[in-house]
Amino acid sequence: MTTEKKWQTICHKDDLVKHSGVCALLENEEQIAIFQLDEEKVYSVGNWDPIGEANVLYRGIIGDTQGEIFVASPLYKQRFVLNSGKCLDDDTVSINAYDTRIENEQVQVLA
Repeated sequence: MTTEKKWQTICHKDDLVKHSGVCALLENEEQIAIFQLDEEKVYSVGNWDPIGEANVLYRGIIGDTQGEIFVASPLYKQRFVLNSGKCLDDDTVSINAYDTRIENEQVQVLA
C-alpha cells in the first residue's frame, strides 16, 4: 500500500529557533526535528536517533563538514546529513529526511 505524500503545515515560522531545533508531530504521529538555518532555509528529519534509540535529534548540534550540513546527536554524537538523512559516521544507519518549505509564514513538510 502506497500513501501519496502531501504538504503538511507543522507550525508558524515564528515557532522556529534559528540555528537550533524544534520538535513536532506529523499527521502519522512520527516525531520530526525541524532546523532553521536562515530566514528561508529550513530542514526536517526524523527525530528518532537509531543509535541512541530515543527521540532526541531536535536537541542536536548543527554543523557543516565538507559542505554537508548535519545534526550531531546529543547522545553518541553521530552526524546525520539534514538534506538526505545519511549518517556520516556509520553507513549502516540513516534517518528520514523531508522536503520542507516556508509558505505564507507557515512551515510545511512533505510527508
